[in-house]
Amino acid sequence: MAVIAGPEQTTGPQYGDDTPLPAPRLTVIGTGYLGATHAICMAVLGFDVLGVDVDESKIKRLSEGEVPFFEPGLPQLLAKALDSGRLRFTTSFEEAAEFGDIHFLCVGTPQQQGSDAADLRYVDSAVTALAPHLRRRTLVVGKSTVPVGTAARLTELVRRLAPAGDQVELAWNPEFLREGFAIDDTIHPDRLVFGVSSARAEERLRAAFAPVIATGTPVVVTDLTTAELVKVAANSFLATKISYINAMAEVCEATGGDVRGLARALAYDDRIGGRFLKPGLGFGGGCLPKDIRAFAHRAEELGVGQAVAFLREVDAINLRRRSRTVDLIRELAGGGDLTGVRVAALGAAFKPNSDDIRDAPALDVAAALHRLGAQVTVVDPEATHNARRAHPELDYATDAIAAATGADVVALLTEWNQFQEIDPDIMGSVVAHRRIFDGRDALDATRWRAAGWEYRALGRP
Repeated sequence: MAVIAGPEQTTGPQYGDDTPLPAPRLTVIGTGYLGATHAICMAVLGFDVLGVDVDESKIKRLSEGEVPFFEPGLPQLLAKALDSGRLRFTTSFEEAAEFGDIHFLCVGTPQQQGSDAADLRYVDSAVTALAPHLRRRTLVVGKSTVPVGTAARLTELVRRLAPAGDQVELAWNPEFLREGFAIDDTIHPDRLVFGVSSARAEERLRAAFAPVIATGTPVVVTDLTTAELVKVAANSFLATKISYINAMAEVCEATGGDVRGLARALAYDDRIGGRFLKPGLGFGGGCLPKDIRAFAHRAEELGVGQAVAFLREVDAINLRRRSRTVDLIRELAGGGDLTGVRVAALGAAFKPNSDDIRDAPALDVAAALHRLGAQVTVVDPEATHNARRAHPELDYATDAIAAATGADVVALLTEWNQFQEIDPDIMGSVVAHRRIFDGRDALDATRWRAAGWEYRALGRP
């Protein structure tokens, strides 16, 4: 049974007697988006932290104060952590084992090539690299999103490989980071989940998160299996809510209804709420798409695939929004052949305040338009470099006005604030035709239409 502990129960982690636990030294295995953020934030909270990665270039960049991805505020925190002397980086697992009391596994679990299953090779390699050097009592804590059952398998693996044997425990502490808000989600999370097999493991985790718990963050203490399920269950629910309103957009398109008004009416029902009940191009990124696919795949392996079969349709609804976007842009351009049609694509990242293009709906749409013969110019405040590497066939601009110059259609595909604040008259002065597709329901349709623009959006008349 899960135990929820509020601030009154987090006055200080202790052993069986009344001796307060010393602050543990932390290692963070994997310095990608999750790992680098976790390492930096924990150091800023006052812990001694060692970040570990097999990628020497990444370690070098972080050691020199360079964050290898875009996340607002993180470069400043990295500089602060390095200056404090509490944060270092290494490629040595032997050094990590000697240094750390608690080892956080923060490596990626991407979707397997040719399968919906999660690729666990990085998790397994991290454990097999670390465990042979664990010669004393320690705690290994998984934060990566993994299929249920992984923690039990890794527990056996780490105890078999570690010289310390049963003195090495495994726990699971799922992450809930939102790109663009990762610092706040790490330092001020809405909850902490501790999947543990012993009271000692819980005590050590409470010591590792003492400054966070002290601010009143609720703690849910549960078993390993439940902790593994929390992240995929949360992402599945969120994906379902997003796809639900986009399914309603499909119905509105067929009937002439307005999905924006429908969503607004639904949001007043406190059983439903308005968060993420926003129609548009749908979700993407490195979490939701691959997590719901891996969850469905794992459920099928366990013989309970029917229980989450709806997730297949959630995924399909989400992907249909992309093809429907291409159809609407074609309609805006006159409804015929797209060959030679100039399209300004505003956005490449899967969401604003990120440079992440993994499974990005914006780039999928831009690439599809290009394949149909359109001349597509992409602009994004942070993701242009990543987009250019993935799709060199597209054209790129440094700002929205340059991208829109001579355009037959402008398509808002990622709702960056600077795109939402564009003056329709100024942009109208450079385009070939005043036609705009709002793929994120982020623009004031009345304002754009008043400026002489033909405005279209998913699920709206």
